[in-house]
Amino acid sequence: MLLTRRDFAAVASCAICAATGLIATGAMAQGTPPAATPGVTRKILSQTDGPVPGYVTIIAEVEIEPGVLVARHTHPGIESGYVLEGGIDLPIQGQPTRALKPGDGFQVPAETPHAGARNGDKKTRVTSTYVVEKGKPLASPA
Repeated sequence: MLLTRRDFAAVASCAICAATGLIATGAMAQGTPPAATPGVTRKILSQTDGPVPGYVTIIAEVEIEPGVLVARHTHPGIESGYVLEGGIDLPIQGQPTRALKPGDGFQVPAETPHAGARNGDKKTRVTSTYVVEKGKPLASPA
């Protein structure tokens, strides 16, 4: 089952979380989707059950307009991302803030608070893979 655009609103915050943008909501990995975040465009590229029972893997592309901030949030699983264009500052709890640019990858451990801030005047595009528990909010405020 593919997530709708509203389901993915929570994913975007991490794509800097994608990024982003993403305002943590009560959206479930599979369930009722939240409203979209202004300044963030999200596109689900792929979604599949697994890698183990009770988890879902989502690959998404997120575009973040200049000046849009990603609220501090967590995910019920790992986020692995890659900056395609633009740039973003990524503060992850327990780690120094990283200034990411095109070609940089990142990982956010499960349940670890993180956020994002634009570090330039161009649109940012990130692709992120989320491996998260089914039935839990994809993103939650931190």
